[in-house]
Amino acid sequence: MTHPIQETAMSAETDDEGRQRKNGLYRQVSTELAENMRRGWADTERHGLEPVASAAYTARRRAELSARFPGELLVVPAGNPKVRANDTAYPFRPSSDYVYLTGDQSPDAVLVLEPGRYGGHRAVAHLLPRSGREDGEFWLDHHGELWDGRRNSLAENEQLLGLPCGDVRTLTERLAAATGPVRLLRGHDADIDAALARRTTAERDDEFRVTLSEMRLVKDEFEIADLRFACEATARGFEDVVRVLGTAAPTSERVVEGAFHTRARIEGNDVGYASICAAGSHATTLHWVRNDGEARPGDLLLLDAGVETRDLYTADVTRTLPVDGRFTPVQRKIYEAVYAAQEAGIAVVKPGAAYRDFHDAAQRVLAEHLAAWGLFEGRSPDEAHGLGLQRRWTLAGTGHMLGLDVHDCARARTGMYVDGTLEPGMVLTVEPGLYFQCDDLTVPEEYRGIGVRIEDDILVTEEGNENLSAGLPREADEVEAWMARLRR
Repeated sequence: MTHPIQETAMSAETDDEGRQRKNGLYRQVSTELAENMRRGWADTERHGLEPVASAAYTARRRAELSARFPGELLVVPAGNPKVRANDTAYPFRPSSDYVYLTGDQSPDAVLVLEPGRYGGHRAVAHLLPRSGREDGEFWLDHHGELWDGRRNSLAENEQLLGLPCGDVRTLTERLAAATGPVRLLRGHDADIDAALARRTTAERDDEFRVTLSEMRLVKDEFEIADLRFACEATARGFEDVVRVLGTAAPTSERVVEGAFHTRARIEGNDVGYASICAAGSHATTLHWVRNDGEARPGDLLLLDAGVETRDLYTADVTRTLPVDGRFTPVQRKIYEAVYAAQEAGIAVVKPGAAYRDFHDAAQRVLAEHLAAWGLFEGRSPDEAHGLGLQRRWTLAGTGHMLGLDVHDCARARTGMYVDGTLEPGMVLTVEPGLYFQCDDLTVPEEYRGIGVRIEDDILVTEEGNENLSAGLPREADEVEAWMARLRR
């Protein structure tokens, strides 16, 4: 297949499809310039590269996937960059399943597991090779190497990823000619989806997606180490936020967001999800990501944020902080109820426990506090909990699986996830909260506009559990002392 640039080597800058840009300033390329650009380039091929840290683990994961689908062609695309505005794209983030199986983060790449004649599969990562110097792609295409930076060669990627690599530009033709059963991770690459449209079924592909999701339920050593680092970096990001919070004047939620984002970019790849920097009554909105308000002394700041590592595993941590460093009595009352609920939830996280146990334990404690405050109109905590009445003020579930996705393993079967049993190596969040809306006339006026959530990332161990985000204080007095130390 001829790359579009080869047919327009004398054209001006080109768009994503190899066409001349409508309003490019250069109308054409002279023969002399084209010839000049072809020569005089040093050989920059790298040799003797060490495999990426995850290579041994991704090989094991591919072997497990191969064993689950013998004799079938398996196709897992990384996905394509998405347009943000006209010819600018959002920062690319590959599909989590592709990363899980390869350790690679290249756009437009596709992993193919080809069934072998005598069993097993041969895994090949199909990627875009380096820009050649024979045609104008490397400097005329505005996604060529002089525009977007040097790419790895296929040989370099083979050394780094520990598996054979092929040219993705010829893949659709090869897939169209393949025979036998196929399973595809749909929805990430429209060209691959189209090439296999007549070879797959929604039912088979959904089963494939479910299997990939369930493989990620139990984390291996590499994943646990990466999540531990994500939590440590996140703790440092929270410290950065405390240092920028004003004790006498308001601080913009955007300043809070920016302080944490800087830490995420320094130590990792990015934030793992849009940071929730919710001050005052904004904290009663579970997914407050506008971050256009102010954190005022005397208010609470609910900060829900996580660093995504360079290998794309993310932390997910929430702390609710008194902006000026001291909880008011009513803030402390609500905060300590949430803390007690989280303690109860974390305590039951252990191997063999039902997944739902931590949620039920936390919700029951919150129901007890709400009943003690007279919010159930005389109903007992047990009756109110049985009816789910606490949900007016707790709203959400108490946690979720965590990993490459902030809400990890979302396509797993219910029986393997929320109706399943905890195993060593699983990582989940425990994040109870109470949210009293400003217009809620069923609660005392002093509660209105207060939102509190405390969230930690919990690893299930052989003995019980480990709080990966324990570097951040949770108990009210500890939070106040921690904030005071950081502001000295």
